[in-house]
Amino acid sequence: MSLTQEERNIMVQLEIERAERMLTEFPIYIENNLWNTLVNRMYYAVFHAATALLISKGLHAGTHQGVFILLSQHFIKEGILSTEEGRLFSRLETLREKGDYNCFIDPEAEEVLPLIEPAKAFVAHISALIANKT
Repeated sequence: MSLTQEERNIMVQLEIERAERMLTEFPIYIENNLWNTLVNRMYYAVFHAATALLISKGLHAGTHQGVFILLSQHFIKEGILSTEEGRLFSRLETLREKGDYNCFIDPEAEEVLPLIEPAKAFVAHISALIANKT
C-alpha cells in the first residue's frame, strides 16, 4: 500500500509525538524504581522515533529487527546517525526483550540510568533530522 505525502507526514508526526510523550514518562518509572518498565519505554521511544525517520523517507519495516536493519542501511552506514546511536537502539532492544520475555531478568538502576540521556538525545536527533528534511 502506497501512502500519499500528506499521509506520510501525518504518520511521521504521530510517531514523533508518541516517542516524545514516552520521554515525559521516565521520571514516573525512576521515582518508583520500575527499571524494567523504564527500559521498555526507552526502547519504544527510540523505536517510534526511528520508525518516524523511516516513514519520512518512504521506507517501511514490518518487524522490530527490520527497523534496525533499515536504520543501519540508510542512516548509520551513511553517517547520518552515529554507530553509538545504532548501538543504543540495539542495546535497548536487547534489554527490553530480556525484561519482557524472561521473568528471571530485571535490570538494575545502574544498568538503566546511564541510558536515559542517550535515549532522549536519540529522539531529539531524529526529530531534528525530520524537521530539517535530512
